[in-house]
Parts: sequence; structure tokens; C-alpha cells
Amino acid sequence: MADTAGRLLALLGLLQAKPDWTGPELAQRLKVSERTVRNDIARLRDLDYPVDAVRGSTGHYRLGAGGKLPPLLLDDAEAVAVALGLRAATGVGGTEEASARALAKLEQVLPNRLKRRVTAIHQATSQGPRNTDTADPDPEVDADLLTTLAAAIRDRELVRFDYPGTELPLTVEPYRLVAWQGRWYLVGRESGRWRTFRADWIEPRMATGRRFAPVPLPGGDYTAFVLRDVAATGWKVHVRIMVLAPAATVLARINPAVGLVEEIDDERCVLVTGADSVETVSVYIGMLGLDFRVTDPPELVDQLRTVAHRYLRAIGE
Repeated sequence: MADTAGRLLALLGLLQAKPDWTGPELAQRLKVSERTVRNDIARLRDLDYPVDAVRGSTGHYRLGAGGKLPPLLLDDAEAVAVALGLRAATGVGGTEEASARALAKLEQVLPNRLKRRVTAIHQATSQGPRNTDTADPDPEVDADLLTTLAAAIRDRELVRFDYPGTELPLTVEPYRLVAWQGRWYLVGRESGRWRTFRADWIEPRMATGRRFAPVPLPGGDYTAFVLRDVAATGWKVHVRIMVLAPAATVLARINPAVGLVEEIDDERCVLVTGADSVETVSVYIGMLGLDFRVTDPPELVDQLRTVAHRYLRAIGE
């Protein structure tokens, strides 16, 4: 049985490697008889792999689109979760090409019902910049929610959900998903205003079934919009830090994803930034390498005082 399973996987790999194979070619590569090849093709079909056969002098086998993943490998939810992870990983330095190849191979054998969902996510998602990671743990996001949002983006269908800070459910025109720093964001229009929504904060309501006519985003850059909006509204902790340096100096030292810089005068500016914890904000401030002033929120002031005392103790003062 183990030999048969291994041979089936090898056969499947060959069918995925190039479009057409003759029976003798497969038999030679697998070192089995042509009859065994025919029996193994039948087994793959029993597992819902659509292996097409063309008879005649130019006869060959070909793996059709939409094959079903083997039951012992991935179920539907796991297949979608893997595809989501690979899609997000295409924005991680050093893994883009490998992740893209793996995603392409996975999509080749996904059932049509799953391929449609994964394709919607692929087409609806943008990646944020690299090397702006945070020490805060990544929030859990329901894969079904992401696929639902991606499908709504594809179909231009209004979505309705509860969101922190609002008493009534919001009805939103969804336009784009942006994956950044282990988080997923939805860019949409609500009551005619462009907004960014944290996907892990969304509590979906029933589907609306209502379509909308898309409106172009000013500037057309969804990722840049998310970075700007998150700096001002998308974190659990938001701060405005006065930096005792020109705005140009601060801009040269930060990634644009860290926050926004507002000029006060030639010697001072305000850095608008945030994170999901004051601990992470305090790390960001220290990495500036510039003098600054912080007066609020009180939790950040206390955290900076704690860190300052810890550093002083580390050098014996």
C-alpha cells in the first residue's frame, strides 16, 4: 500500500510537471508497466483528480484543472488557510518567488469551488512594505471572513458588519484587502468616506446581496492609503510625538509605514504613529536616535519611565 501511495504521488507530480504524457513515457519514468499506469490513473480519478486521456496515435494523459486534494492531506478549510498564508508570504523578503510557485501549484489541484475563493483572495489582496514588523502578537483572522470579503470585492457587493466604536452595523463598499505586519486590512467606502478597517475587528452580518458601482480611490494606491490611515486610526494605541529635529531628518530615518510626519518649524516636527501596545511604541521612539518629548497618553509616559530606569540599572546607575 505504501508503494502504491508513493507511486501515486510520483505520478501526480509528473502530471503536474508538464501538460502531456504518453502511457509509455509514464511507465518508463515510474519503472512500471503501462497496465500499472492505467490502474494508477484510475485510482487518481477515484480521488477526484480529473485526469484526461486522449486516445489514438497521439494519445496522452493530462491533469485537468480543479482536482481535489487528497482527503488525508488537506480539507477545504486547511487548503484555503494554506493559500492565504502563501499569499501573505509573497510580501516577505526572500520568500516571494518560492511562495508564488507553491501557491501556483496548490491552485492547480484545488477543486473549482476552492479555486474560485483562492483566486478572489489573490486578485483582491495587496502587500504592505517589508521590514516594519512589530513585537505585538499577530491577531487571528478568520479565513472564511477573508474569503467572504474577497468575494464581495470581486462581485462588487456591499458588506455589512459590526465594528468597534460604532453602535449600529456599517454598510461598506469593499475595494481591497491589504496584508501588512501580520494583519489584514479592508479598504472600503462607508457613507461616501474612504476608510481602513482591521479585518480582525470585523464582526460580519448577513450578506446584503446588494451591488454597488465602484468609485476610484483618489491616487489609486490602496497600500499607501492603508499605511496613512493606520498611522492615524488603525492601532489600539495612537500617539503624537514631538521630535526635536526637522521633518526631513525624521522622514529620512523611518519607513513610511511607521507613521506620518507633520512639520512644526525648521527645528521641530510631530510624528504620528501607533501600535497595538505602548511597549512597541516605546521601542519605535528609541530607534529614532533623536531627542523627543512625550506628554500623553499617560500609559506611554509610564512605559518610557520604566524603560529609562531599566536602562540605567543595566549600566549600574
